[in-house]
Amino acid sequence: MSIKIDNEYNNYFIGDREVRDLLTREGERKLEGLPNRAIDLKNLEKRIEANKFVNDAEVYRGLDGNIHVKVKQNRPIARLIRSDQDVYIDVEGHTLPLSDRYTARVIPVTKSALIKSLDDEFFQDSTGQDYLSLLQFIENDRFWKAQLAQMHIDGKGKITFLPQVGDHTIEFGKPVRVEAKFRKLMIFYKEVLPVMGWDKYKRVNVEYEDQIICE
Repeated sequence: MSIKIDNEYNNYFIGDREVRDLLTREGERKLEGLPNRAIDLKNLEKRIEANKFVNDAEVYRGLDGNIHVKVKQNRPIARLIRSDQDVYIDVEGHTLPLSDRYTARVIPVTKSALIKSLDDEFFQDSTGQDYLSLLQFIENDRFWKAQLAQMHIDGKGKITFLPQVGDHTIEFGKPVRVEAKFRKLMIFYKEVLPVMGWDKYKRVNVEYEDQIICE
């Protein structure tokens, strides 16, 4: 078997050994030496795709007679800190378990007890989609991905961030007008802090349209 795993986003949740175990049911069903007609390629694909860390799998027979396997991994964009069990959330809003093999460098998210559970169902409804879009924006922006250390959702659904650099709290409000709010926040970082100093303010609020509140 020839196994190729796509690590486009530097994810290492699953390796050759894990894929081989999925294909062979942890060694119980050997593939090497079997006649071609005895190998169900579609069934092998389903086995691999049943793994939560796998987004897509392709299994095909090459001209050389070997089985070729291509695996595309899921892309986590946040880590949900929950009382029962921490999980990742992927780019499509589905939860993924934590892995002993690899820890993704993504933003941790906490929530108030007044907000319903952050699970697959939450991120698929119209309200949750706004939070998912915000997390996708952060994941795809190099600066904000590096600068935002933690995200919290309060009982009213409003968001605050803790930064990697600086002692201030960022009050973001609800996940609407996301790009406009981050543009205002960038003004704060580029034009206000260099003049006033990084320790001048304890909170910056970009929730309201056409204004930045610094205290």
